[in-house]
Amino acid sequence: MKYSYCPVCGTILVDKAAGDDGLTPYCEHCDRYWFPTFSDCVIVLVANEYNEIVLAKMPYLSHRYASFISGYMQPGESAEAAAKREVQEELGLSLNRLEYSGTYWFGKNNALMHGFIGKTAKQNLKLSDELASAEWIAAGKAPQFMFPDSPGNAASAVYRNFIQKLSA
Repeated sequence: MKYSYCPVCGTILVDKAAGDDGLTPYCEHCDRYWFPTFSDCVIVLVANEYNEIVLAKMPYLSHRYASFISGYMQPGESAEAAAKREVQEELGLSLNRLEYSGTYWFGKNNALMHGFIGKTAKQNLKLSDELASAEWIAAGKAPQFMFPDSPGNAASAVYRNFIQKLSA
């Protein structure tokens, strides 16, 4: 989000040079720059010992396509803690291992997605109310159920990373 008004005092911001960052919204009253802000989210591919992964349908995203577990980070929470929390909340699973997969910009929501590959033993899923459905599926079959690959599709990027690690 690019600020137009100072969040502290409400003064209209002016553009002022901020070193290498160029013109940046600035409050002359508070003597403070207001750099653009965005949300931080996590997206987690959950895999088991049989190279199956969880695909979940979230009705607010799509009734047709499935994706991985995702959610917003809470203030003061690390990306790793958020990833474990989201998997526990949405699937009722505890992860044995968590590997960082990278960061991905999701322009539609103005969010930075922190991607992870989470490992756990195969077990029954206990779905939260956020999910319409979720199931274990062979990793190789997942793309036919996922959102089509496109720029900004963090799930596809995390999936490709997972498949590369399987083949290594």
